[in-house]
Amino acid sequence: MGYHIKEITKGELGELSKVNEELQEALDAEEQKNPVMVLLELSDILGAVDSYLQKHYDGKLTLKDLVVMAKATQRAFQSGERK
Repeated sequence: MGYHIKEITKGELGELSKVNEELQEALDAEEQKNPVMVLLELSDILGAVDSYLQKHYDGKLTLKDLVVMAKATQRAFQSGERK
């Protein structure tokens, strides 16, 4: 079983199934109360998302674009426009 205590289905790099795999691994690491492993899995999620963007958007959308959108969403919540 390796690092994880739960059975986790492997995803395919460049697909959302890989993002899901990495999320499940992060949740498992959190359940193990292993913050270093959680950070590693969060990093792996970013890598999986980046691979997804490369495959499905030919690099026309990037992690930087997602950060811009995340900040816009954060502003909307802080302003009270979104709840």
